[in-house]
Amino acid sequence: MSDGITDGAEDVLGVLTERIEARFGMDIGQLKAAVAASPAANPDATDVVKWHGLLAQAQSVLDRAEDDLLAALETQPSEADDPTMDLAHRVNAAVTTRDGRAMVVRWLLDPDAPGKKDLAAERLARLRPRSGPAVPTSAPVPAGTPAPASVRQMGRSVR
Repeated sequence: MSDGITDGAEDVLGVLTERIEARFGMDIGQLKAAVAASPAANPDATDVVKWHGLLAQAQSVLDRAEDDLLAALETQPSEADDPTMDLAHRVNAAVTTRDGRAMVVRWLLDPDAPGKKDLAAERLARLRPRSGPAVPTSAPVPAGTPAPASVRQMGRSVR
């Protein structure tokens, strides 16, 4: 990756954590506490905290996968067997996941990133205050419960 982010295991998470702390003017623990206390106060901070958590989780999975692969490689006399190759594929998948999440965090931190200043971004920003789907107007019907008569009648043709 570019922008000072290397392939080192701790470097990606560490560099992005430093950027988050610089952007919001507090350490990541304080930012997480502030977002937990009031998630709607700063939607940008809420998004960054969410994706930083996902990035940290992906880094942890990668670390474990790398440790497992190294342990397996130490027991291999020459060529890697199928289970060891499966571990290598697991490491590759974990790197891909971690790097994808790191890209999202970088995008969230960059105010000039593509897609943040165009017409679509403005439209999306207007929709953003809505925090979730509309409240359902009726209670959900448990599975296996027969439909009310009024619903059964709707399926009949009217003449």
